[in-house]
Amino acid sequence: MLYQLHEMHRAMMSPLAAFTDVGSKLFTHAVSPFAYTPMARQLAAGYELVHRLGKKFEKPAWQLPTTEINGKAVAVSEEISLSLPFCNLVHFKRDMPEKARQADPKLLLVAPMSGHHATLLRDTVRALLPNHEVYITDWTDARMVPLSAGPFGLNDYVRYVQQFVRHLAPDLHVMSVCQPTVPVLAAISLMASAKDPCMPRSMTMMGGPIDPRCSPTQVNRLATNKPFNWFEEKLIHTVPSQYPGAGRRVYPGFLQHAGFISMNPDRHLKAHYDFYLDLMRGDDDDAQAHRRFYDEYNAVLDMSADFYLDTIKMVFQDFDLPNGTWVVDGQLVKPADIKNVALFTIEGELDDISGEGQTRAAQDLCSGIPATRKQHYTAPECGHYGIFSGRRWRTTICPQIAEFIRKA
Repeated sequence: MLYQLHEMHRAMMSPLAAFTDVGSKLFTHAVSPFAYTPMARQLAAGYELVHRLGKKFEKPAWQLPTTEINGKAVAVSEEISLSLPFCNLVHFKRDMPEKARQADPKLLLVAPMSGHHATLLRDTVRALLPNHEVYITDWTDARMVPLSAGPFGLNDYVRYVQQFVRHLAPDLHVMSVCQPTVPVLAAISLMASAKDPCMPRSMTMMGGPIDPRCSPTQVNRLATNKPFNWFEEKLIHTVPSQYPGAGRRVYPGFLQHAGFISMNPDRHLKAHYDFYLDLMRGDDDDAQAHRRFYDEYNAVLDMSADFYLDTIKMVFQDFDLPNGTWVVDGQLVKPADIKNVALFTIEGELDDISGEGQTRAAQDLCSGIPATRKQHYTAPECGHYGIFSGRRWRTTICPQIAEFIRKA
C-alpha cells in the first residue's frame, strides 16, 4: 500500500512540478519580458527550487562522449556487451584501432546495487578510460524486471559476476566499489576452488564491507540493532501494476532515498538553501554543480527484496564471508583458495559507510595470495565517495590502480 500511496503522491505533484518548471523559465528566459521585472530573480529561484523538490528524477545519462589519450580527444560510445534480466554489461568503446585498444588492460568495473544507478561511478569511469578498456555492470531497476525473470538474491549476484568474468576472459582485471566487494570476492573464490580457467589477473576492492565487524559505522549498526524480520516487515513492498515488474517484492528506491537524506538532513537542507541563494545571486557555476549532484543523488532504483534481505542477513548480521560459512550452490566460499590473482584493497580514512579495516580484511582472508602480489592503500582524510570520485580519486588513487593493474 505504501508504494501505491507514493505513486499517488507523485502523480499529484506532477502538475505542480510542471507549473514551477514553466514559471522558472518565464522569469529567466532572455526573450521573456517577465525576466526583466524587479523580482524576477527571486521568483525564478523559488520556482526552480520547488520544481526540483517535486519532480521525478530519471536515470541520468553517462555523458562520456570523449576521453583524452596522449593529448588527443578520442570518441567513446556505449554498447551493451552482455544483457541479463537484472543487469546490462556496458562497454565504453573508445574510437581507436583495435590493436591499440587491446594493448590497454581490460577492466570489469562492478558497480554497487545499493539504491543509486551505476552512473554514480561516472567520475570513476572517466578517470579510467584513458588507460583501460572499461566494462561496467549497469544494474536494472527491479521494478522494470518482470516476475517471469525469477528472483534475484545475493547468490544470484555472485553468479552474475562469474558470468561477466567468463564473458570477458582472458586477461581481465576486476574492480569493485563498495557493496559488490563481497559478492566479487565470493565469485572469484568459487572460481578458484573450481580451478576455473577464466580467473582474472587482479582484483581491486574499494570501500566495501568485507568484514563489517571492523570499525562499525552507522550503516553497520542499523543492520545489527534491528532484528531481521523488522527489515522485511518495514522496508519491503510490492511493485504496483503500472510497471513491468508488477508484483515483485522490492526495497523501493524512494524509501532508500529517504534513508540517505535522514543520515545527514542538515547538510541537504543547507545545500538546497545555498542553491536558492546561488540562483538569486546569479552564481551559475555553483547552481549547476548543485543540479548535477542532485540529478544523480535523487535518481534511485528499486532493489530486489531477496538481494537486500540476503545482504542484511549474510553480510551485516551473520558475517558469512569472514566467518567462512557462506555456501553458494553447495560450494563453500573459501577466499584462501585464490592463489594467482593480485589483490589491491583501498579504503578512506574517514569513510562513514564502510569503516577503516572492513575492506582490508580481504588481505587476511586471501591468505593463499603471496604477499608480493598484495597491496593496500588508505587514503588520508578521505570519505567514502572520495575514494572513487573527485580530485583525490583522479590524482592519487586512480594512478595507483593503473600502475597496480599493469604489474599484475
